[in-house]
Amino acid sequence: MKKIHTNKIILGALAAGLMFSSCNNVLDEVNRETFTPGYFKTEKGVEGGVTSLYANLRNLWGNGYWLIANETGTDEYTFGHGGNGNDKPIDMSGNGVLDATNCRADVLWNNAFSDINTANGVIENGSEAGVSESLLAEAHFFRAHDYFWLVQTFGGVPLDLGSGELKFNTNATRISTRNTVPEVYTKAIFPDLLEALNNLPDNPRITGGLTKTAARLLLSKAYLTYGWWLENPNDIPTYPECARTDPDGHDATWYYQQAYNIATEAINNPGPFKLQKSFYLVNVGSNDRNAEIVLYADHTESSNYYDGGTNFDWANGNAPGNFARWMCRWDYTFLESSSSPTTWTKFRSVQREAVQGKDRPWKEMATPQEVMKVAFTNKTVDSRFDGTFAYQFRGNWDKSGANSENGQPLVAYNANMLPVHAGDSILTFVDSDEGITYPSSSDNGGAGQSNVGAGWLPGRADWVVGPSAISRYKYLNLWKNGIYRTDNGNGLGRPNGDSPRPYPVLKFSELYFIAAEAAVKLNMNTEARNLINVIRARAGVWTYDNNRDRVKNVDHSAEMVAATPQTITIDYILDEREREFFGEGYRWTDLVRTQKWAERAHTYTIAGYGAGDHTPQVITRTITKNDYLRPIPQSQLDAMSMPEDQKMAFQNPAYRNK
Repeated sequence: MKKIHTNKIILGALAAGLMFSSCNNVLDEVNRETFTPGYFKTEKGVEGGVTSLYANLRNLWGNGYWLIANETGTDEYTFGHGGNGNDKPIDMSGNGVLDATNCRADVLWNNAFSDINTANGVIENGSEAGVSESLLAEAHFFRAHDYFWLVQTFGGVPLDLGSGELKFNTNATRISTRNTVPEVYTKAIFPDLLEALNNLPDNPRITGGLTKTAARLLLSKAYLTYGWWLENPNDIPTYPECARTDPDGHDATWYYQQAYNIATEAINNPGPFKLQKSFYLVNVGSNDRNAEIVLYADHTESSNYYDGGTNFDWANGNAPGNFARWMCRWDYTFLESSSSPTTWTKFRSVQREAVQGKDRPWKEMATPQEVMKVAFTNKTVDSRFDGTFAYQFRGNWDKSGANSENGQPLVAYNANMLPVHAGDSILTFVDSDEGITYPSSSDNGGAGQSNVGAGWLPGRADWVVGPSAISRYKYLNLWKNGIYRTDNGNGLGRPNGDSPRPYPVLKFSELYFIAAEAAVKLNMNTEARNLINVIRARAGVWTYDNNRDRVKNVDHSAEMVAATPQTITIDYILDEREREFFGEGYRWTDLVRTQKWAERAHTYTIAGYGAGDHTPQVITRTITKNDYLRPIPQSQLDAMSMPEDQKMAFQNPAYRNK
């Protein structure tokens, strides 16, 4: 059953002392006597604390509600026809009001502070345990990582969890004060990341462990983001209110230069990391944990227990399970073909399968038409459209047992009553609207013989959907975050459970974008273009035609580089970031950092909710300057024992009295 958001009461105003809580999405009270400062003075305590910081990545990365918070309402996603109170208000399009009770950024708030307190305990007491500085540096990294996401999302946040700034707290506190944005950066994020950079190793101590490259990536991005905050080109408000000045006396240009220097240093000293040969190889499940992934929230297929108690058979959308992919799926399983060549004898020809792009559909996040028409215009040379989306849906009745005889799949009949075999395309999202005929409203309510409202073209056996018929009902499925299992055998596998794939958190490729963006801000156009062209050249390399399911060794890198504009702008970098990182949970913070959210996501085009809806509608969003911060969750406010006016002052201004 689909999980609907309900408020969760935090035990203690900031979940102080709740580290090592059980791995579900409701914080559990634990025996604080077990996790005293003395515990973190033991080697076992330090190692256990650091291990929990890695494990807790799974509470965010792979969490479908966290994905909604960072994608829906941008130029990448709106809500689908299965959208509900988790999806509609955050779209900012008049389908509900975003407030402290329904914003799914609560996933971050409700997890980050217990993480931070665990890191505080390790850092404050761990030196007495005799562990290496490099192990303590991992706690510094994770504390900075949590604070960086918090400050981008909510503005200034508390550094004092009850025992003093950045101090380990063992007693729940029900009062709190928010620090300013500059304080969070200069007291927590930058010092922690510099400590991590100084003491983390070049090569990870364990598979998937932190390195200097991870520290450089996060530090360069934090410098870049803070530089934008200081510059504030569009006069976006901040909260708590403060002057846009740096306590260390630096200006925005200084931070842009630091971002450029550190990102390029990481590129030039990559350690074990490198770009993959092709974009496909970055994201295909069989190549998980590749050398381009600097940090990931890990999962395992071998054990539900060691995967945090997840359910591989039938999951319900709870962290630490990896279920984000469900949000980005339309219900392609309604597709129908005919078992007879003369009379339409319908059967479901495409079923859920535990493979990328074709698993459980929750229908909550839909791609606007601009994704296909504007963002990914070059689909034959640039491999990233093919390596991002499942846009071709192939019959798998040979695995479901439908339309079979004596265990063998039979021929089916599809568009234009033309024959198709298991493995052939049943439906394709095509790049042009020209010549497509769609069913009338009297034909199965507009759903037609395909049962999903798809059209047909003369001579083609597959149903087709043109760009202007992309709707809240049917849209591009996100392929790259899809499930991958090794135990499907000859069947459909287990498509309804949590995915055992690791979920990427940091990618080596982002260093090129960070450096390029900083270069643009520093008026270093040649450097910016050279950096972007490294990524674009790789995008032109095909090693596999994903949707056509065949090997394709073609190199279009020269064409991609030749097509790069001579002048690189922030808008062009955002275009390229969309093509490279589509649907990965970066988009809202990218648009907020560059103060382009309202400009780039103000309108979008999509058809309606029904299978038979093919008429594009232009939807307008209302995005004000105050919306560039998310609301503090209502559960946090309810948990604090403070006068109402102080609670009101704790909340970001856009969400008071809502």
